[in-house]
Amino acid sequence: MSENDPRHSTLRSGQLANLAGVSADTLRYYERCGLLPRARRSASGYRQFGHEALLRVRLIRSALSIGFTVEELGRILKARDSGAAPCCQVRDLAQQKLTMLEQRIRELTAMRDQLQATLDNWNDVLRKTKNGQKAGLLESFAISHPESGGTPSPLLSPPLRQKFSKLRRDFQQ
Repeated sequence: MSENDPRHSTLRSGQLANLAGVSADTLRYYERCGLLPRARRSASGYRQFGHEALLRVRLIRSALSIGFTVEELGRILKARDSGAAPCCQVRDLAQQKLTMLEQRIRELTAMRDQLQATLDNWNDVLRKTKNGQKAGLLESFAISHPESGGTPSPLLSPPLRQKFSKLRRDFQQ
């Protein structure tokens, strides 16, 4: 490798961020979380990254895009950087994410079916209701689906649904 080889050069934060399609703030966040090794500093204090940092940021972005959390990635990358092979852990986490996603799909499908049935019913009610007269659509839904008042929407993320369920339990006690 010659001295003019681009792999010998370094990238400043803005350059790396631009190449990776993220902001410089994101790079600093990844550093703080331990996902990206701390950058060397130039004499004037600028962060300097090796070209391998671009591959690392792309790896981080792709893992985040399929549902891995920053915390999970921190543990995985720390193990990997120390020479371990956390492949089984990565696979197990991905399996858990798939299982959760399949559950959410079932919940969303049920919600879609319920909403479609409700709309079909409301269309019938509206056809029979004179212009300007109240049809009581929401009231009819509340009467015919009393359980829906205590069930968190499957559109909520799992952490928010857990929080909602906990608040509901606390309120009922």
